[in-house]
Amino acid sequence: MGDRDVTLSWIPTATRLSDWPSAQVVVAGLGVSGFAAADGLMSLGAKIIVLDESTAHAEKAGLLEQLDVTVRLGPGSTAELPPGTDLVVTSPGWRPSAPLLRQAAAEGVPVWGETELAWRMMQPERVIPWLGVTGTNGKTTTTQMLEAMLIADGRKAAAVGNIGRPIIEAILDEVDYDVFAVELSSFQLHWMNDINLHSAVVLNLHEDHLEWYEDQPDPMGLYAAEKAKIYQGITHSCVYNVDEPLTEAMVEEADVVEGARAIGFTLGTPAVSMLGVVDDLIVDRAFIEQRQRNALELAKVSDVQPAAPHNVANALAAAALARSYGVHHSSVAKGLQNLQLAGHRIQQVAEADGVRWVDDSKATNPHAANSAMNAYDSFVWIAGGQAKGTTFDDLIERHRGKLRAAVVIGVDRYLIADALERHAPEVPVQVLDNPDTGVMDEVVALAGQFAQPGDTVLLSPGCASLDMFDSYSARGDAFADAVQRYLG
Repeated sequence: MGDRDVTLSWIPTATRLSDWPSAQVVVAGLGVSGFAAADGLMSLGAKIIVLDESTAHAEKAGLLEQLDVTVRLGPGSTAELPPGTDLVVTSPGWRPSAPLLRQAAAEGVPVWGETELAWRMMQPERVIPWLGVTGTNGKTTTTQMLEAMLIADGRKAAAVGNIGRPIIEAILDEVDYDVFAVELSSFQLHWMNDINLHSAVVLNLHEDHLEWYEDQPDPMGLYAAEKAKIYQGITHSCVYNVDEPLTEAMVEEADVVEGARAIGFTLGTPAVSMLGVVDDLIVDRAFIEQRQRNALELAKVSDVQPAAPHNVANALAAAALARSYGVHHSSVAKGLQNLQLAGHRIQQVAEADGVRWVDDSKATNPHAANSAMNAYDSFVWIAGGQAKGTTFDDLIERHRGKLRAAVVIGVDRYLIADALERHAPEVPVQVLDNPDTGVMDEVVALAGQFAQPGDTVLLSPGCASLDMFDSYSARGDAFADAVQRYLG
């Protein structure tokens, strides 16, 4: 243990310039973030061992092995921590209860996420400011809006993190970025410790990913605590949702750098130190000198597409972060106008015979599904997947009067079907037990039979997708393809 004690002594304060060639680092998981972590560690010169229970990443493994990285794939590969491990870098979805991570904790081996490693790789002299976005819903949209505003202002910016592009990948990029718009999930925040963001927002907080804390007495409290970590050490602005007091309480309790400000956003008229809406305009009363008496127009509500309330709230949050960074007020509108959002969020894929077909596959929890349901007067609901410990009673009770019918799939299909039976027994429900991705053709055909002119067929699952599909985008693509086949 003597050699390890010497090596470990610098890891808690490690930077890019530390003695990485002397360290043995285990990368847990070979997905997108795991591969990026291995790439980053190679640039530092560390000895790397990559472990993954899945054999799905054989091509990535072969590439890493050609670069002298040790890779072990398949069942049992993560059962034990390799001897001599000095640091574990874990993929975000790994729970602390995983045997490998539990053993690391017991042996005093630090565990970081890819996010922590990325932050350390910028120190001490190449630090790029991070503008952080988290919350249960709206993270990706808000991050894309923020990136668009930054780019419209002439900044070299990149949207990274949970949005799909690892932060390390951007750090290793040849582009000399000015700023990162960083989407952070609760999983990433769990493994994040010594990071000081420029500014950050918690958009909202609702039940999601509670299965991660299923063995704990207060899962929702723990989930909230993970989200609140984004405010720790903020140097400029903690942005909160005025309509969700819990987010303001997080700001009040956060240990921030002296001089950092609390900035609210609201769909109503803003008070001082807030952004809000006045006469269909998005306005700023936070980042102007005359904020005690005046507000500055940033954009029109109509610049937000779609201009649904939840999306206007996303735009307000993005604008607050952008303005905190020093973006000119005119660049907020320009960014919103130039924005091309990624798909699968309330995206119409077809319309025929008076029926709209809408892909909202990105709605991976009930609260996100609620936002889509608010937009339609009558719909056939396609639901199901991994419920992640959430419930659907409130959602169904709220929208039962609009439900034409429901088609339910996925591992937690009966949880949703039972809630429909309790709260909307008059609604026809079809439960499909087929676990194959090809079931989407049957789903679409059944939905089409239920739908009447004026209805919307709404894929808004309220559940994660990985029980059947590679991602929510793959699920949405399967739906869109099945719709095209159905409509001929």
